[in-house]
Amino acid sequence: MSYSHEQISELEEIRNLARRYCRGVDRLDAAEMKSAYWPDATDDHGVFVGNAWEFVDHCMVSHLRWRSTSHCIFNHYIELDNDGTHARGESYNVSYLLQKDADVLDTWHGRYLDLYEKREGEWRISERVCVHEFTKSEHISPMAMDASKFRQGAFDRPAEGRPVGP
Repeated sequence: MSYSHEQISELEEIRNLARRYCRGVDRLDAAEMKSAYWPDATDDHGVFVGNAWEFVDHCMVSHLRWRSTSHCIFNHYIELDNDGTHARGESYNVSYLLQKDADVLDTWHGRYLDLYEKREGEWRISERVCVHEFTKSEHISPMAMDASKFRQGAFDRPAEGRPVGP
């Protein structure tokens, strides 16, 4: 399929909002995470079903049990509707969640099924369903290197109001 320059720009705007969601949850930055959703959006994350901004507030507490998280999205497929204000997307998700009080790595595999809506020139999620494929937990041991000299996972967490970069 051939896309216009405007459509390519809109696809990238939608991919950026998906990345903002991931960065927001990983950095415990509620404002950034909320910027991916419309205030009236819904999110079905299994353990939470309801208003997406309330889900964000839930995550700011529930994700404290991990010392660091990495939400990674892959194969982000997006279909733009002909009306220019709606789109649908599916992105594969692998999240790595390092437990706060144990050397255990929890790994989540699944997909985000999204409806996107463009309002006043801005794209955001209007509905999200999180689909679970599988999870696993495994004990980890440190690599054979002195990692203590690196900034640790909590260095930029929470990051609300912190600029991107060092």
